Amino acid sequence: MQLFFQPDLDSNSTSVGFDKDESRHITRVLRKSTGDVIHITNGKGLLFTGELGVVEPKHCEAYITKVEKLPALPYRLHMAVAPTKSNDRFEWFLEKATELGISTITPLLCDHSERKQINWERYNKIVVSAMKQSLQTFLPELNELTAFKDFISKQANLKAVKAIAHCEDGAKEPLKDLVSKEQQQIDVLILIGPEGDFSPEEIAFAAEAGFVPVSLGTQRLRTETAAIAACHTLALLRG
Repeated sequence: MQLFFQPDLDSNSTSVGFDKDESRHITRVLRKSTGDVIHITNGKGLLFTGELGVVEPKHCEAYITKVEKLPALPYRLHMAVAPTKSNDRFEWFLEKATELGISTITPLLCDHSERKQINWERYNKIVVSAMKQSLQTFLPELNELTAFKDFISKQANLKAVKAIAHCEDGAKEPLKDLVSKEQQQIDVLILIGPEGDFSPEEIAFAAEAGFVPVSLGTQRLRTETAAIAACHTLALLRG
């Protein structure tokens, strides 16, 4: 199945039009023709079945024949991750985290961050592409780059499992054990630091806001690897 993304569709929509790029993909790559069936999502859980009525290289249009509301994941995972110096590695994280299942992504600006700017539009395109490729109907929310302390201050009263993964010495609970304690649908927020790790001040600040230090295993992991390990843990235990 090939999945298309049209965020403006809702349950009352009766037709959908495609821009020049999507229309070229439909006609020249997929070689679709009038009467062929396609599938579209609005990124909010709706899956639309459409029948192509207009098929032209610069404009295609489909008539909606069926609308389904698909269930969300049985957990909500928010990953707050410091972007890596290598942009390719962080973009790999965005793609794989979306494929595994994630609700929200917040890029963090930390004391030891080597990347202090991001291209939000490019990152969002990667997330949209990964959603379509993995045939999901919920588009993860991608936030702008946010300063660490500003982000933590807004989470002080958040009702969720809040965890921070860092490399400093001290007691840490395995993430799988922390998550397994919850029996119902849960919200989880996990912090992953930059390549130089969180600073001691940031770790203390997060602890004051209720973040629990967690372990992702005995090996020291790169930023993007740690973030994917956390995503996979949630997907395996709660998915």
